[in-house]
Amino acid sequence: MNAARRAAAERGEPSTLTAMEWTRFALRVFGLISLLIIFVPLHYLYRIFKYGSPFPMLFLRFAGRVSGARVRKIGTPLRRDVFFIANHVSWIDILTLAGASGTAFVAKAELAETPIVGWLSRLNRTVFVKRENRLDVAQQINLLREALADNWSVTVFPEGTTTDGQSLLPFKTSMLSVLEPPPPGVMVQPVLIDYGAVGEEIGWIGSESGLNNAKRILSRKGSFELRMHFLAPFSPEDFRGRKAIGARARAAIEAALLTALGKPLRVFKHDVVPVRYHAPKENVPVE
Repeated sequence: MNAARRAAAERGEPSTLTAMEWTRFALRVFGLISLLIIFVPLHYLYRIFKYGSPFPMLFLRFAGRVSGARVRKIGTPLRRDVFFIANHVSWIDILTLAGASGTAFVAKAELAETPIVGWLSRLNRTVFVKRENRLDVAQQINLLREALADNWSVTVFPEGTTTDGQSLLPFKTSMLSVLEPPPPGVMVQPVLIDYGAVGEEIGWIGSESGLNNAKRILSRKGSFELRMHFLAPFSPEDFRGRKAIGARARAAIEAALLTALGKPLRVFKHDVVPVRYHAPKENVPVE
């Protein structure tokens, strides 16, 4: 990874691609378009006869591979009546986690503006929220309740933004209000999304646009391993309210991330308004 180039993207400066990078970008975009041509008609044809099409999940699974991700599942995801709580690094999280589990999502509103990925996320029933504290939480919670009532699996990214794969922000638990009280039979399963050494390159952070991040990722050489840790599920009925549920899930994800990194977590260097996180002036490790 070119550190200067990554830092420039983080500041919001457009990334300049070489001829070879443009070629890789074009080939991957062609691959994604080919998948669209195959799976989108199948999805709408299926919906004529039956609800709950499998084709968005299949598309997202293959789209993750075309984008370079090679997913290794660790643990077993619950298939229905489950509320996944995960850390968040990239828009690729949505492709790969949906491809691995069939889950619907709550994701940041900027993702809706990302070409192809945003539209496909809508097909996969994503609920988009704004980073600012001006969101209609009640409406979004109602959408989540409807999803759980249909026996879907639903994923939230409570950090409020994407990080660099070596940090873990405080959890904003407003979206966990759907678990107060929890719907009958619903379990919570924490998920660690671990990109390993390429997390900093893949991460969508700072002032970088979604389009520029997609351009950088789709033009990079080769593939990368994404380890998806489905951690031990627990019943939300055993905890008193959304904050306790969020704290339990965060503790499990933090422990798994510390083990995966083999070193202390890094302090995130950008302010994140939704979780009221203010980056320190000095970037020091978390003890």
